[in-house]
Amino acid sequence: MEKQELEKLEGEVDSIIFRSEDTGFCVIMLRTDVDLISVVGDLGNVEEGEELVCTGYYTVNQKYGDQFQCELCERRLPTSAAAIQKYLASGAIKGIGPVTARSLVKRFGDDTLNVLENQPERLCEIDGISPSKAEKISKAFRKTFVVRTLMIFLSNYSIPMSAGIAAYKKWGDAAEKLIKSNPYVLCSDNVDVSFVKADIIAKQLEIPKDSDDRIRAGISCVLKANADSGHTCLPIDKLSKITCDFLEIETDRFDKVLADELEEETLFCYIKNGRRFIMLYDYYKADDYISKRLTVMKECSYDSKMDFSSVIDLNEKKNNIEYEEKQREAINLSLSYGFLVITGGPGTGKTTTLNAIIDLYKQQGMNVMIAAPTGRAAKRLTDLTGYDAKTLHRLLEVKPTSDGNLRFVHDENNMLDCDALIIDEMSMVDTLLFEAVLRGIKLTCKLVLVGDSDQLPSVGAGNVLKDIMDSGVMPVVKLTQIFRQAQKSAIVTNAHKIVGGEHIDLKQKDNDFFFMQRMDYDSLQSLTSDLCKTRLPKAYNFSPFDDIQVLSPTRKGPAGTVELNKRLQAELNPPKNGKSEIKTPLFTYRTGDKVMQTKNDYDIVWKKQKGEKSDTGAGIFNGDIGRIISCNKILKTLTIDFDGREAVYNMEMLKNLELAYAITVHKSQGSEFDAVILTVFGGYDKLYYRNLLYTAVTRAKKLLIIVGDNRRVDFMIDNNRRTLRYTCLKELLKELNSHEEAENTLF
Repeated sequence: MEKQELEKLEGEVDSIIFRSEDTGFCVIMLRTDVDLISVVGDLGNVEEGEELVCTGYYTVNQKYGDQFQCELCERRLPTSAAAIQKYLASGAIKGIGPVTARSLVKRFGDDTLNVLENQPERLCEIDGISPSKAEKISKAFRKTFVVRTLMIFLSNYSIPMSAGIAAYKKWGDAAEKLIKSNPYVLCSDNVDVSFVKADIIAKQLEIPKDSDDRIRAGISCVLKANADSGHTCLPIDKLSKITCDFLEIETDRFDKVLADELEEETLFCYIKNGRRFIMLYDYYKADDYISKRLTVMKECSYDSKMDFSSVIDLNEKKNNIEYEEKQREAINLSLSYGFLVITGGPGTGKTTTLNAIIDLYKQQGMNVMIAAPTGRAAKRLTDLTGYDAKTLHRLLEVKPTSDGNLRFVHDENNMLDCDALIIDEMSMVDTLLFEAVLRGIKLTCKLVLVGDSDQLPSVGAGNVLKDIMDSGVMPVVKLTQIFRQAQKSAIVTNAHKIVGGEHIDLKQKDNDFFFMQRMDYDSLQSLTSDLCKTRLPKAYNFSPFDDIQVLSPTRKGPAGTVELNKRLQAELNPPKNGKSEIKTPLFTYRTGDKVMQTKNDYDIVWKKQKGEKSDTGAGIFNGDIGRIISCNKILKTLTIDFDGREAVYNMEMLKNLELAYAITVHKSQGSEFDAVILTVFGGYDKLYYRNLLYTAVTRAKKLLIIVGDNRRVDFMIDNNRRTLRYTCLKELLKELNSHEEAENTLF
């Protein structure tokens, strides 16, 4: 985005056109010495009559004319009697309305605000104001003044207004004092200021580089960054080196602070294979709960060892189907035990097995719930089984709390009315989400986990499915037979070859799997664009927006999603007169664009129209793909349709939104698309490995086209480096189960 020349604009708030209480984004009319000017930006809780000094630049909006985009806002309480009266009459101070405002200014004039803050007893000079009411009004004024000074203080360090609002919600009147004593509190959850910005404040406040607060925040920052990469813990030697290098401190200072954190139980240590691993509280709590809960559920779900062959035979006759041996084993185990993992690749009959299990559970009068991690995966599960599948978030129901956190409605105090829960695409379920699931179901609830262990692990931290399978806590049935109909698909047969490390025939041109060689970035981008825009829609009647998905192993580089998205947007949804758009440093978003949410956001409110009725809810989640249906340039908002759920996004929310013409393979997990175009060319070797290729190939339902370098495809098949994740769940499960087995041998 072109850098604008900044200038200052001073004036009095004449009127407020729009304000978001959550983010502080406002549209106001500012009365200057010259004119009445429209100002937009993160202005917080400004009120009419306030005096502002805005730093920013002028923009021209085709619909709304000249506007001033405010990048930095300095608030000044009004000084003249007329401005003070307008400010107080606006309702800025609780207990003061227009009549009282007029009386106060008439009595105290330009000194009114000083009296409110420092001489509240004088307010009793006004008829109708008692000493108790005077004190309440003064307290309300001081509270408002505290918020404003906090915002001014943070604006000096370019801290977003939304972070200031979050800090005040979290710490109240003590926020500014707390931040000045320890700026690193700004890095805490729900405020989420970066460590680098907090470090700048600390440096200006002359807080020592080796202070306990800085080291404590640095350790947490490193652990959170690694959690974002999938690790629920880190070996202490790695954590020490990374943190000491990052903070430029000595090891003994790190050791001292870490010891304090462990003693205070804000961090936890787990020893596995003689090596110490450090965990954040949330992940320790989750792993500990999952391991204990599954161990208890294992005991409650006692295996009756009954043979249900006759029941399965009847189900075969009813549905005119014949189950293979492993399918029968899984179905029988679900009835006799009801506590198992079913895994297998494409075409091995997982869906057929699931349908049988659901059908037989329902015949027994059970209340069965089926779920998947994402909206697309849940919709696919509904289509395949004919039963209503929900996302896990929708199943558990999300609710906000007064402290700015989020909770699930269904937990150990309000469990789901569920006799059996079946979760598909379990490889995508991360540690924190699975903890929430277990808290929401009864100990006696049958639990069937279904997933493909050869796919990539979850986007969130943890490797839950693999850890459970490796621990032995749940019986595992692996479906391996590829059924005859699936054998006709080169997508299916090649996927199994990839898992087995076998090179595939890239010259094949007569099935649903194609390879198109391109040995430079420009021709790769051109072919990808042409396939999306012209060739596939013409040959197969595929929609570039609804049916075709471009995948890449990486975000970066000419074959990465960022550059591909820009190219595809230019071809599929170019700028046009009358088509509104909003620019951010990374992307331009315009009406009609295909977009994806990149982080779980439980606060986003959506509305879904069902005939004449409408349904509302909250929560748009990582990997949800939608389409921009409208763009408001004056308010800088987008309205996005996520499979029928319409949500409004402001500028602050756009940091978790990306164009989605091309997405990474990781982000495609749990989804299937009629046609997939996979770019494989260049980039870092560590991003090109077997189970990433396998995951990409299995996203395609009808057609897969790989564009790029055939040597890179072979390299991926040969590179069986599974994604390494540091977790402790497997060891915790093994430890608890070995204790259970040891106790059982005593009796």
